Amino acid sequence: MFAQVIQAKAKDAAGVRKQFERWGEELRPRAEGFLGSTAGVSPDGEFIALVRFESEDAARANSDRAEQGQWWSETEQYLEDVRFYDSTDITTLGDGGSDEAGFVQVIQGTVRDRDAYEQMGREWEPQMREQRPDVIGGVVVWQGNDFTQVMYFTSEDAAREGERKMEQQTDAGSDRWEDMVTNMKFIDLTEPWMR
Repeated sequence: MFAQVIQAKAKDAAGVRKQFERWGEELRPRAEGFLGSTAGVSPDGEFIALVRFESEDAARANSDRAEQGQWWSETEQYLEDVRFYDSTDITTLGDGGSDEAGFVQVIQGTVRDRDAYEQMGREWEPQMREQRPDVIGGVVVWQGNDFTQVMYFTSEDAAREGERKMEQQTDAGSDRWEDMVTNMKFIDLTEPWMR
């Protein structure tokens, strides 16, 4: 699998959304190898998209299409400070992504020890499934020790309630997790756009 993370400041959130809807209707049918996307604009105006293809070759072939280039030149007028991150190093959490999610939270950061971080995640997954029915799954896009983790929840209210319950539990493991990650950033998509 190949993933591209696109991140920017949205100058016009409605304009960006209209362009993504247009892509789904007009360009997606000819986007060979396209697996899906999750995108949106946070309440503070940050745009982020996770776009997945079967392979890097399929993604490049899509990017090389004339209509894709035209669509992007029209789309970027609604964005500023655009950044792209490409990766074939992808981890799926739980059931992965879901078009049924009512809320998506993106977590970005850098881990000090990726092996230990992933081991701790494997140990916590059974507990998470039991205690957090609001968590549908997730996708982690890695670039070395930097990551973009996209978590899918049934709803924002359920996610916030789950967070509160977890915070009330005194667990040394959560401190261990926070010690492993630096430069942590959260981006909430209260109205995620799924494709």
